[in-house]
Amino acid sequence: MINSREASAALADIDDIVQRVKQSQLYELASLAAVWWGVLVFAANLVTWLWPIYAVYAWPAVDVFGVGGLVALRVLNPPHRGASFDIRLLLVFVLFFAFGYLCTDVIGHFGPRQLGTFWPIYFMLFYSMAGLWFGYAFVAIGLGISALTLIGFFFIGEAFPLWMAFVNGGGLILGGLWMRRI
Repeated sequence: MINSREASAALADIDDIVQRVKQSQLYELASLAAVWWGVLVFAANLVTWLWPIYAVYAWPAVDVFGVGGLVALRVLNPPHRGASFDIRLLLVFVLFFAFGYLCTDVIGHFGPRQLGTFWPIYFMLFYSMAGLWFGYAFVAIGLGISALTLIGFFFIGEAFPLWMAFVNGGGLILGGLWMRRI
């Protein structure tokens, strides 16, 4: 027989294990999403640097494929496999992009360099905020990419899209791989 103190300690241990498993599952899904977005962003920044005329097509394609990939990851993820699609996930992305476009196209009329700075920092704001609930890896990735983006904005000249391919795209890929090890 165990006494009530031992039972409480055992339940606390079980709760700790459950929390670690939940965080591990979250990091697994988030790491796949980060790598997915990183590859897409890397490619679009390369297109922007090599063939700037096609950037107007590359970035909407990244948005569509990125969101589509996230929805697929969510639906095909084993704990959620076979679950019905939650429309709120799609609405989050609609609101996210609508606000971003309102800021950059309606209010701000940003040029290419400003767009190349705003969107990564805007994405990383939400990454960093998520980190306040889900773990320090999100905060580190968000702040790191934001800081390097601002360095590039102020100090990198014509090669800014190439800089952003490695900082934003590469940063997401490395961050996603790092989250798999945590």
